[in-house]
Amino acid sequence: MDDAFKTALAGLEAPETQLTELPFSFLSVLPITGASVSTLGDFLGSQTVSATDEAAAWLDELQFDLGEGPCWDAMRWAKPVMESELRGRSGAERWPAFARAAQTGQAASIFAFPLAVGGLRFGAIDLYSHHALRLDQVQTSRASAMAAVVARRVLRDRIDELEVPDESTLPPFSRRKVHQATGVVLAQLDIDADEARLLLHSRAFATESSVMTVAEDVLAGRIVFTRESGAIEVDS
Repeated sequence: MDDAFKTALAGLEAPETQLTELPFSFLSVLPITGASVSTLGDFLGSQTVSATDEAAAWLDELQFDLGEGPCWDAMRWAKPVMESELRGRSGAERWPAFARAAQTGQAASIFAFPLAVGGLRFGAIDLYSHHALRLDQVQTSRASAMAAVVARRVLRDRIDELEVPDESTLPPFSRRKVHQATGVVLAQLDIDADEARLLLHSRAFATESSVMTVAEDVLAGRIVFTRESGAIEVDS
């Protein structure tokens, strides 16, 4: 792990790092021109959370308006999307409207990495370059690792912003159930406890329920978390 990557990861994980600073970390590790962090779809809405420059934000806006592009594909497929020839035939075949509209900009290559926690997919990191380039396996792996950290930061920030109660504010008995449900989700998805708690809170926000209600449904088997479908309700 080289110093730049190690420093970038530490910066992304630092509580004092603001959301507006997140995309700049990618510039310190990868040979790209700009980057953006965006949420997509109904859960958190489609919006640019932060961007390194106006061009990166503009590429996001095009994809929001057109409903196609690398960020949508990265989120839907839950894997990196790489396009080194956005202005060429390859880009036009993948995203006819987006690639045509992007011709007026300066992006020659574009890459997207999903924002996902467990089975919950809610956005993407978009990276672009003025010059045509390809990201190698090491660069792709590092960008994916950074995107995973950004995903937790963005989701946690949005939950806090929407004032979904933390389980630490619940009475002891209720808190015990939330901890038990966290363990169930952790086992279902093979993720860490922090991500499992984020998924419980996200489900509470999405369904306008309390964290306690979601926890009880998980413990009763009425809600099951999967990587493919996120949280699914099981008929009793």
